[in-house]
Amino acid sequence: MRVIRAFAATFLIVVSTSILSAQDQKAANPAAAPPNLVLLLHQEVQQGKTRERQKLESSISRTCDRLETPSQWIDLQSLTGTGESLSFDPFDSFEDLGRSKIEWRQFFAAHPDLAHMQEEVEGLVVSDRTIIAARRDDLGYRADSIDLSEARYMRVLDVRLFPGHESDFVEAIKILSDAYAKIAAETPWVVYQVDVGIPTPAFLVFMPMPELKPNDDLLSWRENLIQAEGEQATDALQKIAREAFASTETNLYVVSPELSHVSQEFAAGDPDFWKHKTAPDPVPGDIKPKTQPSASR
Repeated sequence: MRVIRAFAATFLIVVSTSILSAQDQKAANPAAAPPNLVLLLHQEVQQGKTRERQKLESSISRTCDRLETPSQWIDLQSLTGTGESLSFDPFDSFEDLGRSKIEWRQFFAAHPDLAHMQEEVEGLVVSDRTIIAARRDDLGYRADSIDLSEARYMRVLDVRLFPGHESDFVEAIKILSDAYAKIAAETPWVVYQVDVGIPTPAFLVFMPMPELKPNDDLLSWRENLIQAEGEQATDALQKIAREAFASTETNLYVVSPELSHVSQEFAAGDPDFWKHKTAPDPVPGDIKPKTQPSASR
């Protein structure tokens, strides 16, 4: 029952956010659309070293903004769960990811001071985990309206399934999408299916949010979703959760522009938010790089 309640509660939160805090009705920025492929790097930093790590990452990010780098990333800092940083690295395909890996290696080789900086940052990390996941266009809700440059928070739902139950998850998501449509919910979500990095089958649901305040009204909107689903659909969801879900976990992250590196096209919707607030540190000859995570950098 705990799994069922956790799954339902997660989506109820999104519904309250949808109704109370709809995104502006404007054309989505294609440069800030959810990527086809995402590499997620979870890093836990040594206790007491968070500020040191952030100072290094901020310096790296500011310097990268002045240069042409092989790829970009959005830095997310956890507000719930295990204290960690989450790097959200967008790619068009595995070919794009592989090419980026080669280009970062060449980029580092062209700047000999990078190895020392990389070791310095990585020396602060207690543990890390890299996940690669592919977007499922058939499962999102209004995903084509998502503009990641407008996200200030990110809610991430991690669903682990028992083997052979992928179709049950698909059914559950589609039931919820229908319910959202019935109540004219406007805040979208995008779904990714994990390819490598954690035991599969697993899905990740990303819900970008412009603010946290709408979550205060979660309880007042709970009944709306239940009524929209209908008794039959609600029973189906409970059955799927009971039989198909091995576990669910939801965590909330805050977007950290100072530690991110995005393109000008990505940031065009709100350049003041994404630009770094302080001048870049002086760099004697070479760039100070972002730490080289997993397969992309």
